[in-house]
Amino acid sequence: MRANNNHHRELSAPFPWTGGPRQQGGRALRISDIELAAVDLQLDRPLRTAIHEISTVSCLLLTVRTDEGVSGEGYGFCFGIDRLRSIAQLAASLKPKLIGRDPFQVEALWSDLFRHLNFCGQAGLALHAMTPIDVACWDIIGKVANQPLYRLFGAHRDRVPVYASGGLWLSSGLDELRQEARTFVDQGFKAMKLRLGSPRWQDDIARIEAVRDAIGPDIALMVDANQGLTPAHALRLGRALEAFELVWFEEPVPTWNDEGSAALAAALDTPIASGETEYTRYGLKRQIQARAADILMPDLQRMGGYTEFRKAIGLMAAHDLPFSPHIFTEHSLHLVASSAGAIHAEHMPWFGPLFREAMAVETDGTILVPDRPGVGFTFDWDRLDPMRAAL
Repeated sequence: MRANNNHHRELSAPFPWTGGPRQQGGRALRISDIELAAVDLQLDRPLRTAIHEISTVSCLLLTVRTDEGVSGEGYGFCFGIDRLRSIAQLAASLKPKLIGRDPFQVEALWSDLFRHLNFCGQAGLALHAMTPIDVACWDIIGKVANQPLYRLFGAHRDRVPVYASGGLWLSSGLDELRQEARTFVDQGFKAMKLRLGSPRWQDDIARIEAVRDAIGPDIALMVDANQGLTPAHALRLGRALEAFELVWFEEPVPTWNDEGSAALAAALDTPIASGETEYTRYGLKRQIQARAADILMPDLQRMGGYTEFRKAIGLMAAHDLPFSPHIFTEHSLHLVASSAGAIHAEHMPWFGPLFREAMAVETDGTILVPDRPGVGFTFDWDRLDPMRAAL
């Protein structure tokens, strides 16, 4: 029986590993192997944003194994298997730095890998290669502790508000938008995101009107221009958006244009959201100093995993800035559930086929965070084996 937010839920049975609880002063676990696999997830139809054409999502699946039999899993993704192979090669090159190390020492591992990859750059593919390793180590920590990660991080809630992000693409016409929006409401969502970026700002207003007409006034609505506008276009569109009382106007201009984004944040009443393509706390620090966004949207993959993301949470909290993580829904649930400053998780269904376990949206528009140890989601190899791609 599910408990409400005012009661603790019973944890699942202890994780069956051979060494028993890891006691302070006892023998530490040691990483014995790192395994890599790639899968190509085909989308139901090609999708379009202001800057993307998407038909497949390529995923790197990484397993960290230990000498005591407990293992952890993490993943990363990109658009295109050829690009994914570059990430996989970089991740594989890190194995000698990891074999024999204690997976509990995530701070030491993260900082060592970050320094080791300095020549490759401390953003971009270097962080993409680090992230699944860090997530897998945290998965091990949670399994050994027999606790879901959000409780280890310090629980703030056990139900996470989510917004629907798996539809309302720029490639959808007005009738499609109305149908998709109604479907999201029927599924229990109380918030959803619409993509903008039409050549004429008036056409984007028509898209918003179509969705709002379909969902009524009580469903929260966000819009995302995917960095596809000029500041002048974004300002004109942003002024027209004011009447719709949106939750946020996401990435109207390229993420490197701090001045343009800051000018929009100062000029508009609608909050500006940005940050999904920034790397580590240092990228977010620059945005904060520039006042480039009212809401920040760190991406787990570009943060380099949980270890660095949690530092970013502290940075945002120090500036009283709310945040909403970018995609990686299954893994980001723990970040939102353990952070008072988090306002939503982005519900992206792309990665559902990776896992045995599914996420269920409740009738109040939330997801109950799983009480399974660690990340709480495990790769479904029976389903994934036919989708494997060569590395």
